[in-house]
Amino acid sequence: MNLNQTRSAGDDALLRRYEYEDGWVVAADLGVDGENVSVDTVGDTAIVVIAGDGEPIESEFELPGSADSVVVENGVVTIEGGR
Repeated sequence: MNLNQTRSAGDDALLRRYEYEDGWVVAADLGVDGENVSVDTVGDTAIVVIAGDGEPIESEFELPGSADSVVVENGVVTIEGGR
């Protein structure tokens, strides 16, 4: 396993990318209830929308490839893909 990226800036989500021989995992700790989060993937881009009081917050980040699965649990988004 290789941990390729860790990013956190102020109030932004913690984002980590792990690469394995047979695939990869990107995990982001959003710190919000999963019911308020929707995630869509288009090609090698993840689009995360967080609904709450007021306007929704939208964020995009690049993935190492096309996603095979997306799970949101306890405020953590986990996206997995193969090679």
